[in-house]
Amino acid sequence: MWRRRFDDGEAGETGVSTILWLIRHAAVDGPPGTIWPADAPADLGDHASFDRLRARLPKNANAYASPAQRTIATAKALQLDPALAPEFSEQDFGAWTGKRHDDLAATGGQAYAQFWKDPARSTPPGGESFADQIVRVRRGLELIESDTAILVVHSGTVRAALCIALDSAPETALRFVIDPLSLTRIDRLDGGWRVRSVNETFR
Repeated sequence: MWRRRFDDGEAGETGVSTILWLIRHAAVDGPPGTIWPADAPADLGDHASFDRLRARLPKNANAYASPAQRTIATAKALQLDPALAPEFSEQDFGAWTGKRHDDLAATGGQAYAQFWKDPARSTPPGGESFADQIVRVRRGLELIESDTAILVVHSGTVRAALCIALDSAPETALRFVIDPLSLTRIDRLDGGWRVRSVNETFR
């Protein structure tokens, strides 16, 4: 029993209320291992990957992005005009934002070492935990009412959405690899969730 056909040409089964296309932003143009601030720029130079990803996306879907510069730039490069949704922002690392993990490991003292004993539930100084981010992302997903939505977001946001879809513990969701400019797809069902694919890449 089929209910409707979605814009990507795939049939939507009865009971599917929303198909979510979750895109991690393009790689940041800067040194790796950094906890990036919201104004960190995206590297938009891989035109072939953008073209391949763009060809996979549904037409005329509602688009959303976190308010970070790198997600907005990635969305524009994909020819999307997203509504900005702060609920989909990356985890707030507070005082550690803008710093490199190597430097924090050397100088961050007990607070940084303690964080990695429970990275899903620990809170950086002045920031939020991954568990807090999951609550925020859940609130954002509840605001989406369309059949199909494209979200240009962050690795933490995608992991949070997977945690919600799988009804898993936060620490389990942190095991997912979410590459820059990758696609993850989940369905919101009338009575739950379904994961279609995780971390599709287009290089």
